[in-house]
This record gives sequence, C-alpha cells and structure tokens, in this order.
Amino acid sequence: MYSSLIGQVEKAQRYALERERLSLSNFKASFRGEHDSYQVSYDGGAWKCSCEHFDGRQLCSHAMAIERILDGMMLQPAGAID
Repeated sequence: MYSSLIGQVEKAQRYALERERLSLSNFKASFRGEHDSYQVSYDGGAWKCSCEHFDGRQLCSHAMAIERILDGMMLQPAGAID
C-alpha cells in the first residue's frame, strides 16, 4: 500500500544528493544579518537586496553569502560567460 510512497521518498533522497539536477532562475529569501533581516532576491541573472549597502554598489554580503550557499545552482542569463 505504501510502496509507491516509499519509492518516492527514496527517489527524493537520491535527487537531493545530486545537486546538479537543480537550477534556480528566480527566488526570494529572507536573510538574517547581524543587525536586521533583509529581503534578497534573484531574477533574470540579477541579485537584489533590501539593505542600504546594495543600493549604491549593487553588491552586499547578504547576496554574496546566498550566492555561495547556492554555488552552481543559479541559471546564467543568456549570453553570460562563466
């Protein structure tokens, strides 16, 4: 009766170990920094963060940390060079 569910769980466990199966094209996340929580998003190859540092530089520790956590999982926009 539960053999189908057991098979699905086993398949999910195998898939979870094969990180190359996953490519993210967009997402939103909440990142808890040292002083506050920030909204970080990725869409169309572009990072965004609600922190004040990102506004001026288009770069911040929160977005960079998530990029490192998700290493190799982000889809590159068309024409991007690795």
